Amino acid sequence: MDFHIKYITPDIKLSTYDDKLFKTETVFEFHMLVWFISGETKIIQADKTYVFKSGDIFLIPRNHLATIINYPKDGLPHKAVVMHLTTEKLKQFYSNIDLSQKNIREEPKIFSFEKHPLLESCLASLIPYFDIKESFPENIASLKITEAISILREIDKNIDIILADFEEPGKIDLVNFMEKNYMFNMSLERFGYLTGRSLSTFNRDFRKIFQTTPQRWLTQKRLELAYYHLTEKNKKPTDVFLEVGFEDLSHFSYAFKKQFGRVPSSLNN
Repeated sequence: MDFHIKYITPDIKLSTYDDKLFKTETVFEFHMLVWFISGETKIIQADKTYVFKSGDIFLIPRNHLATIINYPKDGLPHKAVVMHLTTEKLKQFYSNIDLSQKNIREEPKIFSFEKHPLLESCLASLIPYFDIKESFPENIASLKITEAISILREIDKNIDIILADFEEPGKIDLVNFMEKNYMFNMSLERFGYLTGRSLSTFNRDFRKIFQTTPQRWLTQKRLELAYYHLTEKNKKPTDVFLEVGFEDLSHFSYAFKKQFGRVPSSLNN
């Protein structure tokens, strides 16, 4: 694995990845604005899959579960500039802005800005700073993040609904959340946090509702989803195991055979 990250500040980085693929399942603490220089990224959420390529710019909202798979492509590494829009910075930005007249709309999962020239110019201007040895001046970093936020607000008049929302997850319906998000290989602590529960409360509520342990239920649901992809969508096991929440192909094959009596590759024959 050849994975490099250069930081010019804790909130602005350049990531480069040269191996076959890099996969992670995560919930971001902060909004992430990404300018894709080369390679390809697939982002899988509960009800939608996104594919981003060279030149694309997108915003991943905080506190959303996602499986992210990064690939080099066309002989070029996976390379991207990433800017964290932290809660602290956003609170400072919005401290003197009146949001009382903003319209409410249904929240999208990920914002795509289709190679927007203003955003691309803002993020591309950071590239030279990754090659200098001196510390990146904090005042310039702050100005760059403020510039990016201002451009986002100019592009999308309703993005304040996302950026100015500083609430933490509250206790939500466990059944609905788990049925939508079981394919994400997150810790039980993280599942608990996103449903507004401590780990002990999450385990207690889960057992009461589902009459089994979270791990057993999650494995069962992921294997059922894998079976559907293999039989109905004609996907290969190598394309399925990551998307349904398994980290290792051999473990997936073992669990699949234990559940269905057949190795997953036999379903494609």
